[in-house]
Amino acid sequence: MKTKIQNAFSNKINSIGLPILALCWVSFFWGTTWIASKEGVRHMPALQLAGIRQFIGGMLYVSFFLFKKATWPKGKQWQTIIILSILNFVLSNGLSTWGVKYISSGLGAIIGAIFPLWIVIITFLGGERIARLAVIGLMISFGGICIVFYDHLSDFLNADFRFGILISIIATITWAFGTLYTKKKAPSFNPYFSIGLQMLISSMILITYTETTNTAVSLSAIPIQSWYAIAYLVIVGSVLTFIAFIYSLQKLPTELNSIYAYINPIVAVLLGAVIFNEELTKPIILGGAVTLCGLYMVNHSIRKTRKSLLEKKNQEEVKVKMMKI
Repeated sequence: MKTKIQNAFSNKINSIGLPILALCWVSFFWGTTWIASKEGVRHMPALQLAGIRQFIGGMLYVSFFLFKKATWPKGKQWQTIIILSILNFVLSNGLSTWGVKYISSGLGAIIGAIFPLWIVIITFLGGERIARLAVIGLMISFGGICIVFYDHLSDFLNADFRFGILISIIATITWAFGTLYTKKKAPSFNPYFSIGLQMLISSMILITYTETTNTAVSLSAIPIQSWYAIAYLVIVGSVLTFIAFIYSLQKLPTELNSIYAYINPIVAVLLGAVIFNEELTKPIILGGAVTLCGLYMVNHSIRKTRKSLLEKKNQEEVKVKMMKI
């Protein structure tokens, strides 16, 4: 009996071992993509970097699914894909990449983590009630952001810094809209094939924009440092880490899987200080911690609300079935 229990326990550990490793990979390496973006935009236009990254990543995804003979989207599915490509990749990824050209990678990562706050605000403006826990989380996160910016008050006199903050915040808002739109209008075909198509479409938009506005540089003029950054963003950020994320999402509870969102900014802040000598001050450490605590409360409230709605829906379905009987 004891041996059976030990074997069962051992099998359980082995079964979650790989998903936990995948989650650790996501938690660390998605944090490093902020550093890679920062390095890339130091030597080339940010939107061009985002466009090239998304083109290569999109080609890899689409080529894989074409090899697998995946079904192409039809009709209104293309409308959903185009809208998501603009929200998630042209605006969110493009603007967040552009933002770190003017602000630190750590600050960009902290701002990038606040998108759940916009989800709560958007749903509230749409007529839905906000749970008390979410309101408290919003207030705590806002206080944390104020602490983070305490040491950057003088930087707001710099127009480039203000611009970097502005477009980084807009990037989080568009990501929130993209997240909500995905849930509402999710296409009925393979969502991962959809991501590849979104990357390709967004890359065409970004590359066309940089070419027509004469902000792009020739490929031969892009220094090797930026190509290294692009390669890292594609291979590690867009392919390997995304695969690890999907795997951990399928194997682990949502509550556990979501911790990557709190670790990514910490990784970005620490690596930014080590690699780029970005200032690691007490307000950034304290404010970042407070902000992440508030975000945890918001996310917990969102998951709790969804769970309650799901349970209510299941109860109503049971009642309907009982009435039919």
